[in-house]
Amino acid sequence: MSSPNAGQASPMQFEQRTPLWRVILGWSLFIAVLIGLYFLWKDLNSRIAEPSFAILRPENAGLITFGVVLGLIALVCGTSYIGKMIGQASKKYGRVSYLSVLNDQLTHVFFWFVILFSLYPIFYVVSASFDPLNRLTQATLGKAEEPLLVRSRVLPSFEGMNFANYAKLFEGVNIYTWQWLLLVLAGVGVLGIGVIWALVQRSGGGRVDPMTNRARVISTWVAILGVFGFFATLSIDQFTGYSNASKFLLWIRNTFLVSGATGVLTVMLCTTTGYGLARLRFPGRFQFLMFLIFIQMFPALLGLVAMYELIYRLGLTGSLPGLVLAYTGGAVAFGTWIYKGYVESLPASLEEAALVDGCTRWTAFTKIVLPLSGPMMFFIFLMQFVGTYTEFLTATVLIAGAQNWNVGVGLRSFATGQFSTEYGTFAAAAVLGALPIVILYYSFQQVFVSGQLSGGEKG
Repeated sequence: MSSPNAGQASPMQFEQRTPLWRVILGWSLFIAVLIGLYFLWKDLNSRIAEPSFAILRPENAGLITFGVVLGLIALVCGTSYIGKMIGQASKKYGRVSYLSVLNDQLTHVFFWFVILFSLYPIFYVVSASFDPLNRLTQATLGKAEEPLLVRSRVLPSFEGMNFANYAKLFEGVNIYTWQWLLLVLAGVGVLGIGVIWALVQRSGGGRVDPMTNRARVISTWVAILGVFGFFATLSIDQFTGYSNASKFLLWIRNTFLVSGATGVLTVMLCTTTGYGLARLRFPGRFQFLMFLIFIQMFPALLGLVAMYELIYRLGLTGSLPGLVLAYTGGAVAFGTWIYKGYVESLPASLEEAALVDGCTRWTAFTKIVLPLSGPMMFFIFLMQFVGTYTEFLTATVLIAGAQNWNVGVGLRSFATGQFSTEYGTFAAAAVLGALPIVILYYSFQQVFVSGQLSGGEKG
């Protein structure tokens, strides 16, 4: 009698040694990389200027750099070999391929490099916001006793850091007592969101019960209404400072008003237009849909002159309403297409039953479709709000006066000085200006993802 496993080959029978040509090719590529790095080092070494007051060039810096690169390569290759030996010694994975372990190591190194490359600018901007000496723009090197990376400005110096740059943003600003209460209300909402998030993560991060979800929604709306209420009630009379930096909160207010109004108008136009294109059949419907796709092919910069002419004809140049109209017109096409796809994913039988019961098309839309479209409408609003929050080019052309600037134009004012650039104040304003968007995005990131998926066209 044959064994039950007689006709089955063990995984070890299929394992073969790495072909010789692959080994030779791998080592050839490795040697070619080393040779390329050597000639690259020689070329860079010949191009770098001699040491000066702004160029730091330690003795044998090229050899040290080349040695560090070789050391990193040796570290990756050595750890890969150790991992291969550990895997074979455990006798759990059978024969372990060195190339597969090396590939995993290089993948992890690449991911860590991407993470550090992404976080490095953020780290430098945050550190520059606490630097009152504006050392980011100094051409001279640091002190001789400072570490090499700090002296060469690769890493910032933390000596003498304080909140002076942040204080410039609030200089001469008078906040009323009831406005402070709105900020406290927003803080309570943010604290509630954090506590609920911690409880959910502690319980395993699984399905959230209705009570917890309702509490999270309430806390989120409390935080949003508190922040919007505070900035919406700010007036120009409360800003008595003489510098542009002292009007930072006014820029935030303008940005909130413009982005919020743009988001509301975009939702109103996109929902009505998208529903009509999804449910109604009329002559020119297909051509209009193709036109919406066609105009998305061109950047908004091409229509900037025509947009300015239209706003000028309406007498809204230099005002926030003109900027709202410009932003809304540029977002309707994409939002309409997204909402059309979402409506087509809803069963048409719901509206047909309402029409049979005597409802009009408008009633069916407002009473049935809109209540089911809450996540999609919120997604369109957030997409437009985030997209226009720090928009710079259109705002520069259409608005004038420091009291009407948004965050993007206000930040640019710190880099247009005649004799110096206020990078410290710029960084402080950038950090504070980015906080609302970061909080908003991470609070509603599920809405972003679900909105993008539910707005796709059906196949």
